[in-house]
Amino acid sequence: MPQYLSPGVYVEEVEAGSRPIEGVGTAVAAFVGIAADGPCDTPTLVTNWSQFTSTFGGFLTGSYLAHAVYAYFLNGGGTCYVVRVGGDPEAPAGEEARPAAGGKRAGRAVLPAGPRGALGGFQVAALEGTGEGLSVEVSDAAGESPAEDAFTLTVKRGDRTEETWEVSAKRSQRTYAVTVVRDKSRLITLEDAGPAQALARPENQTVALAPAPAPAALPAVRIGAQDYVGSPDDRTGFAGLETVDEVTMLAVPDLMGAYEQGALDEEGVKAVQLAMIAHCELMGNRVAIIDPLPGLSAQKVRAWRMTGAGYDSKYAALYYPWIKVADPAAPNQTRFVPPSGAMAGVWARNDETRGVHKAPANEVVRGAVDLAVHLTKAEQTLLNPVGVNCIRTFPGRGIRVWGARTLSSDPAWRYLNVRRLFNYIEDSILLGTQWVVFEPNDDALWARIRRTISAFLVNEWRKGALFGLTPDEAFYVKCDRETNPAEGIDAGQVVCEIGIAPVKPAEFVIFRLAQFSGGTSLVNE
Repeated sequence: MPQYLSPGVYVEEVEAGSRPIEGVGTAVAAFVGIAADGPCDTPTLVTNWSQFTSTFGGFLTGSYLAHAVYAYFLNGGGTCYVVRVGGDPEAPAGEEARPAAGGKRAGRAVLPAGPRGALGGFQVAALEGTGEGLSVEVSDAAGESPAEDAFTLTVKRGDRTEETWEVSAKRSQRTYAVTVVRDKSRLITLEDAGPAQALARPENQTVALAPAPAPAALPAVRIGAQDYVGSPDDRTGFAGLETVDEVTMLAVPDLMGAYEQGALDEEGVKAVQLAMIAHCELMGNRVAIIDPLPGLSAQKVRAWRMTGAGYDSKYAALYYPWIKVADPAAPNQTRFVPPSGAMAGVWARNDETRGVHKAPANEVVRGAVDLAVHLTKAEQTLLNPVGVNCIRTFPGRGIRVWGARTLSSDPAWRYLNVRRLFNYIEDSILLGTQWVVFEPNDDALWARIRRTISAFLVNEWRKGALFGLTPDEAFYVKCDRETNPAEGIDAGQVVCEIGIAPVKPAEFVIFRLAQFSGGTSLVNE
């Protein structure tokens, strides 16, 4: 207290004993991948698409990074961090060689093909860089009484089946062979030989494909699984994001490009995705958005999720299938891209319009013109319980996210919005109570802590983030002599217990309808 020796009016500024808690940001994505330019292994803040292109360049053949960032901003994302890995093509880093700007099919861009073979009314050829030993087999269509124009097209490498589709020889069909191969194949290209011949189903046969010539002067960048993961000590890869507290979502879309081009096999993809999950669990405030392998059917993605990958984490979410978008790098063309970039944007848009407590589902996927697989309700019945969040097409309602689950086997952490709500509340309280450190550890401090946290949670309850008709039903805050015994005080600890009741999404909406007889059945007495 200052001493007042002269009569007069004095004004003093006093420090507030406690400060209100402000909510932290919930929608800051981090994307890791290969870019044409820009700083390497340095988390770089990007707030719009123009800033990304000026820093990292535009779309790059064989890379999905630019497509993911583009989809993120298109779907409502506002801020993200980009980590470029791999360095320049002239400066190798890592252990695995891969094409950086051409060569094999990247996404679904059409590339030059090798010597062509005849397949009835079609011509077929191997794409560059696909290797030797490819053959194409035509066989009878699956199922009973298939249409006359239907057949099964199988691509093999030796005795091993690489790709297979049920297709049609008719241009008017959605499963027209040329269209299916163009959109989905990573190994061959198919063209019809003319209007009359194209309508005839090819005879059952096997055609061996001559290997396509390798592309000339192909610039390469050497990159392996460890380049994506990086090191927290060296601040490389996504491990370097440990220093960026603002990040709440992590996506590595270029993992799929590396897999498509042979730089990583399925085990390598799994190793990186496990490292993504471990990173998010370590940080405790972010969620990994996992992409499935390309070209998987509904049955295969379920098998991959359960046995091939087998992830079990409340800090990860998986979306399926891949999304077809208009290729900004090639006018009048489309390509399939991993869904993680668009999903991160949907999360951000949902947080902005409704709040992090709302499940980021039943939301339109902007920029999506089609899907790699059109899922049925029966197929989603198999995928949803195992944590595969489906993206589906609905007549008159567009393409929408139709799932909001984590990859956790724990029912308490089944829903994505519950995990992200806890991340938000935990971070907000953590940052908003830093003033408590080194304060006198007594009843007055405990009361201020209770008031501060309760005021914050009341605001969240009013926003609809917590379940209950009253604040007492929605949460509790306990910080008193019971949670802070003498031995805890002597150890310099303040313990506050907080319990919240998060809202759960209405995942299954059931209306029970019954038939009853009309007319008056009651008699007034």
